[in-house]
Amino acid sequence: MPEAAGALRHSSPPPLHDEDRALLEFEAEHPRHSRGKEDAIRAQFGYSTARYYQILGTLIESPSALVAYPMLVHRLRRMREARRAHRFGTVDGRN
Repeated sequence: MPEAAGALRHSSPPPLHDEDRALLEFEAEHPRHSRGKEDAIRAQFGYSTARYYQILGTLIESPSALVAYPMLVHRLRRMREARRAHRFGTVDGRN
């Protein structure tokens, strides 16, 4: 049994779903928030802007997303942490 547990720990994460991959590729192509991006989100995915960013926020926590798009995921995580730090008045993201 320990061999099986070890194998699971070192296995690759499951591949991304097509819609998750499309969302990450869209974000890579449209890094800045704009009215045009909002319109494209609605047209391409059928989501409100708020829902798009909720899904994106969850998606960048996925090991599968990190494996498939490491630079993008790291950039988005850094941006999120910088926004949090600014919002809560911390310099390095900690209190």
